[in-house]
Amino acid sequence: MKKRLAKFFLWFLVLVLAAGATAGIMFNDLSKPAADQSDAVLFEIKSGDVLRKVAANLQEAGIVRSSLVVELVARTENLTGLKAGVFVVDKNWSVKEILTTLNDSTKTIVDTVRITFPEGDWARDFARKLSNLTSVEKQQLLDLWNDETFLRELMTRYEFLTEDILNPKTRIRLEGYLFPNTYEFFVNTNPREVTFKILDQTKRIYEKYKPQFQQSPLSVHEVFIMASIVQYEARTLDDMKKIASVFFNRLEINMPLQASPTICYSLYDFTSWRDCESNPNIESPYNTYKYRGLPIGPIMNPGEWAILAVLEPADTDYYYFMADVYGGGTIHFARTYAEHKANVDKYLRGR
Repeated sequence: MKKRLAKFFLWFLVLVLAAGATAGIMFNDLSKPAADQSDAVLFEIKSGDVLRKVAANLQEAGIVRSSLVVELVARTENLTGLKAGVFVVDKNWSVKEILTTLNDSTKTIVDTVRITFPEGDWARDFARKLSNLTSVEKQQLLDLWNDETFLRELMTRYEFLTEDILNPKTRIRLEGYLFPNTYEFFVNTNPREVTFKILDQTKRIYEKYKPQFQQSPLSVHEVFIMASIVQYEARTLDDMKKIASVFFNRLEINMPLQASPTICYSLYDFTSWRDCESNPNIESPYNTYKYRGLPIGPIMNPGEWAILAVLEPADTDYYYFMADVYGGGTIHFARTYAEHKANVDKYLRGR
């Protein structure tokens, strides 16, 4: 009997430990941020909302993975003093970070909100972030940015916008002209005012480099197109200027640009960089593997350095470049295909 009891308690202990381990794994998983990348949104706590209601609303909005985890963290971390108001929270934050913000009355939004658009964001990223944090809707913005009547109005207001943006084959006609920066918007606003604020910043950059725009062999639209490709390919101004020189050198001899980021934009929806690399023959006027010259429009929104690099490219005889993804992203340039192949074999295939 004693042996049976010992076995029973041993198995019971094993089950308890296993259940505890499983619960711990589940808790850790449900405690992770709801998004892998920054995705800021507005969240409102109404007067009288209790912890359970707030936790359920956070889960329903996709801001956290589990309302139960929210309640547990709130009680164990003494973060139950939730304040009424509208807050900016990020789906990439931990549950504790979110609750810390919701416990701080100084973090409530009154009239305005600050939104950062990094270099390389697509127009749809601008629209998504604006719809998350202001009263405008994503599709409203995207439709407006393709509306010919509105675009012609903008052309009378902004010298850098020309007839070139009206190409009906472009995906988003203002793509490339939405300047990356940190802006402060009214929470209650409209698509027109949002667009004016962003393009006013683009205007400042254009006017800063207006002499260079006028001296460039490219049209204004072509400068923004090439800058959008350069933006994706490098992170330093020096590398951007060298990459711009590669593209200019290729254009001069009618050599295809073969820029992989243009395939990404051709696909528009993809899960990894490999999707872009494995679709060089996709039918799209943006595909610089399939069609020579520049694509029909920008493929993302470039920052100041990328624009400057195209306006003031380095003077090189390079026709090739590659990034050593295993060596911190160092970019290696080459004059001939044989040199380029040797770089690829050395820095990529040799790893």
